[in-house]
Amino acid sequence: MQLSVYNLQGKATSQSVTLPTEVFGIEPNDHAIYLDVKQYLANQRQGTHKAKERSEMSGSTRKLKKQKGTGGARAGDINNPQYRGGARVFGPRPRDYGFKLNKKLKSLARKSALTYKAQGNAVIVVEDASFADHKTKNFVDLMKALKIEGKRVLMVTNSLDKNIVLSARNIQKTKVVRATDINTYDVVNAAAILVSTAAINTINETLNK
Repeated sequence: MQLSVYNLQGKATSQSVTLPTEVFGIEPNDHAIYLDVKQYLANQRQGTHKAKERSEMSGSTRKLKKQKGTGGARAGDINNPQYRGGARVFGPRPRDYGFKLNKKLKSLARKSALTYKAQGNAVIVVEDASFADHKTKNFVDLMKALKIEGKRVLMVTNSLDKNIVLSARNIQKTKVVRATDINTYDVVNAAAILVSTAAINTINETLNK
């Protein structure tokens, strides 16, 4: 797939770039995307939830009434989960929700997500340059020129340029990442992906190691 290269003012240049089919033109694997996104979201969970169980309550452990002869159900101590203020049965405990995925599957998921975006004409190639200063207006003007204003935008650069990062920082639904840090969730979540010319080669090398 061949795409025109735009400058940071949103105007088409005379250059064009061919997206590598090894990354942007594979047979997508939906299940790989699902697993990689699931792992990313699981890793965002703090897992610090906690509820007191019966052994952790401060109430008395005295048996409330005799076992038999009352005509009612047998009862233990006041910490019984059936009573108001009692403990919780099988309550949540601190835990790590993360799980492992092998490198090849994660690479397949990223390439599958990028392929879907390329097929949907959501990939825009921009020149490997920087803004003159770090003003939010610079990035807003770029999105207006490319007609992606108000959309979820992911910009992938070869390195985190200070002016680009600071220009996009205050814009909602906009994120700037390095090519080596690209992940499936960000790609799937974005409506438009801006990729610098240098980042394309880095993505290709990173995902095809």
